[in-house]
Amino acid sequence: MKYMLIWRMSDEAQEAFAGAEFDMDEMLETMGRFNDELIEAGVLLAAEGLDPDPAAGVVVDYSSQPPLVTDGPYGETKELFGGFYVLQVASIEEAVAWAKRMPGAAPGMKTEIRRVTTIDEFPQDNVWIQKERAWRESVGQL
Repeated sequence: MKYMLIWRMSDEAQEAFAGAEFDMDEMLETMGRFNDELIEAGVLLAAEGLDPDPAAGVVVDYSSQPPLVTDGPYGETKELFGGFYVLQVASIEEAVAWAKRMPGAAPGMKTEIRRVTTIDEFPQDNVWIQKERAWRESVGQL
């Protein structure tokens, strides 16, 4: 099963992180070692961080037609999505065990774990599912 581990930070933790002095080499070493463990265990499928400045993004709000695009994160954020891992593990318990070892975790940070659905869970006789399956096969995702 695939699980997405989503890094989230409270607004306060985001502000503290943005203003903190830290050793980039040390941070990369710590994250690199954790990533190596995931790779050696054969569970890492993807991992990405997001720009630490949430104001550099935009929000597309579908409450109106046409959808409204605004700068920055939601006006009343309580937690910001900072990055993610996608792991191929046997169970949610295994995903939790990896999340508990996440380097750099501190008060105000959380990791949300969500199962990633697979194409096999959708009606296989649907033309759009068949097209997606063909694309996934052509790029080596199946």
